[in-house]
Amino acid sequence: MDKIPIIIDCDPGHDDALMLMLAFGSGRFDVKAVSTSAGNQTQDKTLGNALKLLTLIGQRVPVFRGAEKPLHRELIIADYVHGETGLDGPELPVPTFEQESTPAAEGIAHILEASSEPITIVPTGPLTNIALLLSTYPHLKHKIKRISLMGGGIFRGNMTPLAEFNIYADPEAAAIVFESGVPITMCGLDVTHKALVYAEDIARFRAIGNQTGTVAAGLLDFFSKFYRENRTELHGGAALHDPCAIAWLMDPEMFQSKSCYVRVETQGAYTTGATVVDFYRVLAQKPNVEVVYDLNRERYIDLLATSIAALP
Repeated sequence: MDKIPIIIDCDPGHDDALMLMLAFGSGRFDVKAVSTSAGNQTQDKTLGNALKLLTLIGQRVPVFRGAEKPLHRELIIADYVHGETGLDGPELPVPTFEQESTPAAEGIAHILEASSEPITIVPTGPLTNIALLLSTYPHLKHKIKRISLMGGGIFRGNMTPLAEFNIYADPEAAAIVFESGVPITMCGLDVTHKALVYAEDIARFRAIGNQTGTVAAGLLDFFSKFYRENRTELHGGAALHDPCAIAWLMDPEMFQSKSCYVRVETQGAYTTGATVVDFYRVLAQKPNVEVVYDLNRERYIDLLATSIAALP
């Protein structure tokens, strides 16, 4: 089976860490590069976390530093979920390599230009870097096969009643991405709040016995506390958001989705950052997004466990 060429744009982040483990451990992807966005923590911290995680799992690919803040707004971070470092919990190794000198949008553009085949981009943080790429290098859109992202929601938010964090953090960037004409898969809160990891799943990762499994379990021990205390409707589960964007590329049959017309609200008094999903097609507009809303949780956890076991 040919590997799927991808570029990952992330803001590690506990669920980003599990996403990277899935992407590299699955053996299904040719990861051309990793770029970092400021979101779960500042750019300095998310960049450092990406380098630490890649060192942990024995992978070395180009890592690009992304934008320091949203296009037109001040930076907000999710330290109340991810802690002071963005990856609070277990100790991570000192990075064995450094980031590239090229900024993220430029670095991704060079990879797209040099590629003989279209590449899928997987953003799991705010969409600032991807918006800059699309705005600065519009002639390269045809080199992007698909954008498979974690963000948004159909009927729910986690920053406001309707806005999810990644979109809310930079709605203007998200609007550029959703209006780009590039094929998009959106794994929003409707599916990721079903992509739950429970205590027994964390124990399963720890029992694998390798360093990646031990760190994954330690990260999820910390991450789960927020959900147990603040998302009691999930009955002890923690929403493992970001790996959905990778898992969908691996096994779309594991998910349920629907093609919908989607736009991002940037002006609303109560709805800024909302992904306005025409789920029932009342606008009769051409769909521009494959919106994912359900999954087989057991298969999802199996994919993660198998991938973690394949790493050091």
